[in-house]
Amino acid sequence: MVKQRCSWAEANDEMKHYHDTVWGVPIHNDQRLFRKLILDIHQAGLSWQTILNKEGHFDEAFDYFDIKKVAAYDEKKVEELLDNPGIIRNRRKIEATIHNAQKVIEIQNEFETFSNYLWAFNNHSVLKNSYHDQIDIPTTNDLSDRITGDLKKRGFKFVGSTIIYAFLEAVGVINDHVTSCFRYENSTHILDEDGTK
Repeated sequence: MVKQRCSWAEANDEMKHYHDTVWGVPIHNDQRLFRKLILDIHQAGLSWQTILNKEGHFDEAFDYFDIKKVAAYDEKKVEELLDNPGIIRNRRKIEATIHNAQKVIEIQNEFETFSNYLWAFNNHSVLKNSYHDQIDIPTTNDLSDRITGDLKKRGFKFVGSTIIYAFLEAVGVINDHVTSCFRYENSTHILDEDGTK
């Protein structure tokens, strides 16, 4: 029997794998949350396929998104990243990555973890939508607006409600698999710290 997926995931095998095993699975690990936030920021204005093609390069270039290491990057490191053809070479996005790492550490100091901060906006539960068609899924909602507003107050850069909504879908805070998708009822398997189920 052919698995029925969200229509956006049918483009190729790589997108199918991402949809089936990663997208929408709740994440509570700070480093993985930070990684996904930064990848979504770099994806702005581009296709997600572009980011998927460069994921491994991003991991290597940004020290596997070790938050403390990224927060300590200096101008020499910025120039090194701008010379790296494996990533998106956008100075504003790279500088926002470093700045946002510093802001994530401030949140960790206040809330113990970035995960605690993020998931508290929806009472530590998944917002499960019930859309039948991909075209009906919004690009923002009240939750993404509230989180975006708070992140901006805290000084985060390159965050808008559309980016944050996509981030919330990807890390499982929002379940936006369409109701006919085989992952709709079975999307909340929490990954272990190493990324396995």
